[in-house]
Amino acid sequence: MANLIKESARGIEVVRIEDELLLSREIFFVDGVDKESSNELLKQLMYLERQDNTKEIKIYINSPGGEVMSGLAVYDFISLMKAPVTTVCIGTAASMGAILFLAGQKRQMLPHTRLMIHDPSFARAEFGGRKPHEIQHELDKLNETRESLARIISEKTGKTLEEVYEVTADDTYYSAEEAIEFGLATEIIK
Repeated sequence: MANLIKESARGIEVVRIEDELLLSREIFFVDGVDKESSNELLKQLMYLERQDNTKEIKIYINSPGGEVMSGLAVYDFISLMKAPVTTVCIGTAASMGAILFLAGQKRQMLPHTRLMIHDPSFARAEFGGRKPHEIQHELDKLNETRESLARIISEKTGKTLEEVYEVTADDTYYSAEEAIEFGLATEIIK
């Protein structure tokens, strides 16, 4: 982890860059989405919301995606926040990383960044020895998740569910310009 050396009334101090950025209301999310990374992000958001719920928070995202439920917990919390949240894609926001990107009221991308959206998939599911109705139950849950994610994309982009399902059937990558055109992003930072 990178540190800063700062001089203060107490002398020379070593400060983590992440802590300094948090004081400026900037958060970096550059991990896969899982319980640990999502909980860390939620704690930072809760802290900033309590400090001042009128000032903007920026979340810089470069994430390959990950666990849907962990990501949706963060998405839902951001949706409930009073503080305005801007998300900035600084590499590739893929899968659940793209859904987190969509949580921002303003959604900015650097010129050479990418977004990737797709349907959810089974995570390490074992179907050997399972009965057909058990497999069908898992498939039903997966389709419910697919619909939830498609609704988020539809609401944020203004596209119909059918249009969203068409592009999420496969891994679909968007350049910054294509993301603006589809409605995933609101601005390219130049």
